[in-house]
Parts: sequence; structure tokens; C-alpha cells
Amino acid sequence: MKAAMQAYVLEGTADAPKGAVTAFDTAKLPADDVTIKVAFSGINYKDAMVAAGAGKMVRNFPHIPGIDLSGEVVEDASGTFRAGQQVLVTGYDLGVGHLGGYGQFARVPKGWVVPLPQGLDLREAMVIGTAGFTAMMSLLAMERNGLKPGQGPILITGATGGVGSIAIELFSRAGYDVTASSGKPDMTDFLKTLGAKEVIGREALLDESKRVMLKETWAGAVDNVGGTTLEYLLRTTKGWGSVALCGLVQSPMYSGSVYPFILRGVNLLGIDSVNCPMSIRLEGWRRMAGPLKPRHLKEIGKTIHLADLPAKLDEILKGGARGRYVLELPA
Repeated sequence: MKAAMQAYVLEGTADAPKGAVTAFDTAKLPADDVTIKVAFSGINYKDAMVAAGAGKMVRNFPHIPGIDLSGEVVEDASGTFRAGQQVLVTGYDLGVGHLGGYGQFARVPKGWVVPLPQGLDLREAMVIGTAGFTAMMSLLAMERNGLKPGQGPILITGATGGVGSIAIELFSRAGYDVTASSGKPDMTDFLKTLGAKEVIGREALLDESKRVMLKETWAGAVDNVGGTTLEYLLRTTKGWGSVALCGLVQSPMYSGSVYPFILRGVNLLGIDSVNCPMSIRLEGWRRMAGPLKPRHLKEIGKTIHLADLPAKLDEILKGGARGRYVLELPA
């Protein structure tokens, strides 16, 4: 392994970090089990928040962001993985409290590592990444709570983002009728290409009436935005339907009544892709590499390089991204 590697490194303070592409001493990598030569890393909204100092999530500097990665094992002190084995890591403390995937090498605990499932290559795994894995967890959670095709339309909010775009593919591939909601009308054709049967503007999800219940419309929903949109979804989900909540682009706060829960049996399902059990991780990745593998990973994912990273993080934070950006690390 090289003594120095290229990485995107944050310096400064928790509320005002400053990032730059620079050399980083590999001797400063954490003293963990598995050393990985990183090939690709996904670029997520959480990464953009970390880089901007939002929520003061990072307090130790210098820091390398990147909450997911794929690559090849260089060595494993535990003997669990062999040198040259292709693997991926998403979630846990990667890229937040632990040096992440925006460098040529990473070192992580063995319990974080997932063998790359047959059917995916390293780039495809990062087009899916944390965002796609979150979408898959939403599908699994909703199915565990009784969701089946034919019960009605599934609404995906924030549909042009990483979670939303892959959720459209996953749910449509699994046999559901998908409606996509987006504030970007020029993306209608793109969303329909992914599998959305209908595309609606986000203004359609606004209802300022004081009614605690609205017409039953959706068999279920994947919500990436929170706020008043979540309030609308709870009031319009069909009896015994589920809302999988996985984002806060609009707001982390919402208000409402208990009526959707006690009169319609609506389920509000929190989706935590960071700390989910390994058994669920393996099931989710297996399904995404098999029958539910998204068909449009090339169209969803755009490859960038370290020099492009600061601008793309800023673009994502401002809500301007479409699909997924994938960082390709230097060989």
C-alpha cells in the first residue's frame, strides 16, 4: 500500500469544515481489520451535509467523508476476507465518525464489510450505494407490513434523487404501480423511463385544509422529504397501508393527528440504513443483484472524479442533483 494516497480531506471545525483534494498519509488510517483499495464511492445527501458542516456531524479533523465504498481487499488482519476479494461497505459510522470512502484506501472493521454479491460489479454497487440500499430497505419493510402488488399506487417523493430514482425501479420491477412526485417538471420523461406510470408535481401533495383525513389514495409511499409532505401522505394513505420514511429534504419536523393510525391502521415505518442488521443487509443486496436489479444503473449513475467532488457536493446540498453521482478513485 502506498505511503500517501489522494483523498478529499476536510479540515477546520465542526461547523465550518473546509474540504480539498490532497495527499493523505495512509499511516493515519484507523487501526481496524480490513484494508480496502477503494474503486468507487457513492455521493449522498448525507455526504454533502458532512462536507458543509450541517448538524456538526464530524468533530475530529482531518476527516475523509464518504459514507459508502466498493473495492478490493488489500489485507484483512482477522482472516475473514481474502486479498483481492471484491467487497462493499455502507452505513455504520463510515464517513462520519470514521474515515470514509473519498480516498484511495480505507480501513474498516470486519463486521461492516459485505462481499460483493454475484450480479453486481463495483461501479454498479455504488450507483446503488446507500441511497439504493435505503430504497431496498423501504421495500422490504413495507412488504413485511403486508404490502403486495395490486393494492393500489405507490408514491415516491423526491423522485429524481438517489433514493427516489432507484426506488422507482425497485418497486416497478417488483410489480407495483408507481407514481413519482418531483419539483422538476423537465424530468418527467426520465422518471417514466425508470418505471413510473405517472408523474406529479410536488405541489399536488400540498393540502392546507384543517381536515385530519383526506381521500384514501396510496397503498404506500416512500418519503424522502418529510415536513408537510409527510403530513399529506399520512392523511391520504389507504387503510393498513405504509409510509416508509427515509429523508428530510423538506424538513425534519412534521405535525399531524393520530387519526390515520387509529382509524385506518396506517403504518409509519422509519428506515435506518446506517445500523441495520447484517442479515437485512445481505438480503437487500442479494435481491438488488438478482431479480430486482435496476435496469437503468448506467442512466442513473454519472461517474465523476476527485476534482469534480466539491462542486457536486454543493449541487446535491442545494437539491440540484438528478439520479446518482459515483466517485471513481484513482487507480
